[in-house]
Amino acid sequence: MDLSVAARTDVGRIRAGNEDSLYAEADQERGLFIVADGMGGHAAGEVASEMAVQIVSRELLEVRDPTADDAAPRMVSAIHVANRSIWERTITEAEKHGMGTTASALLLGHGRYLIGHVGDSRIYRLREGRLEQLTKDHSYVQEQVDAGFLTPDQARVHPYSNVITRCIGANERVEPDILTGELVPGDIFLIASDGLTGMLEDTHLLRYLGASTTPGRKVDGMISEANRRGGLDNITAIVIHVRGVEGVGAVRTGEHPSFGPTGEFTRFGRTDEHKTVN
Repeated sequence: MDLSVAARTDVGRIRAGNEDSLYAEADQERGLFIVADGMGGHAAGEVASEMAVQIVSRELLEVRDPTADDAAPRMVSAIHVANRSIWERTITEAEKHGMGTTASALLLGHGRYLIGHVGDSRIYRLREGRLEQLTKDHSYVQEQVDAGFLTPDQARVHPYSNVITRCIGANERVEPDILTGELVPGDIFLIASDGLTGMLEDTHLLRYLGASTTPGRKVDGMISEANRRGGLDNITAIVIHVRGVEGVGAVRTGEHPSFGPTGEFTRFGRTDEHKTVN
């Protein structure tokens, strides 16, 4: 498998701190990418999102093949473990009461993808010029759209657009959405927090993702655009370009630092950084 990847998180223009976290790790056979958007006062959101990416990535460390019979159950289990750990802190530490986080995890390998998803961070796929949102938001406005009470355009500007109906850590149990599909050379995946997708419409995402440039420039462009439009929330984006699927690919360096299977690519992040693997 041959991947080109860039990842970055940015505090935005309004928030004092960054409650988003990301994880990105890839080698020649497998890639794992996670975005988590935390919530809760007194830095609790930062704690929840970082716990989510650390625990889910750890629990999936030995899952190398998304096509294996146990891959999807282990994705579910990883999210359950993260949920339980965060929830237990909310009931034992008063200052962590009410904290939680979204989590959108993408596992690539063996010609397939596997997604585990909770909350309103999103995973998109661009294939042959068509941009598709693979995940569905667990949010109040999405439920209203599904029921026919709001249009997608109305949902974007609704005063309750940031109210989510499912997150990791809010309750003793949570059930993630699990999705699988085929990888095709040329596929481009975007994993993003709502600090990006709430500021940029799908037409803008399509323009950046479809541009003939590197993943790093795509990430930079989208985050800069979100900040130009107000930067109302923390902004996190991971872009993964699937260059090749069959056989053993190469991990190559683009214009940003490269980091690979030895562990230096692994990132639990809230600071403003680039991480690219080509």
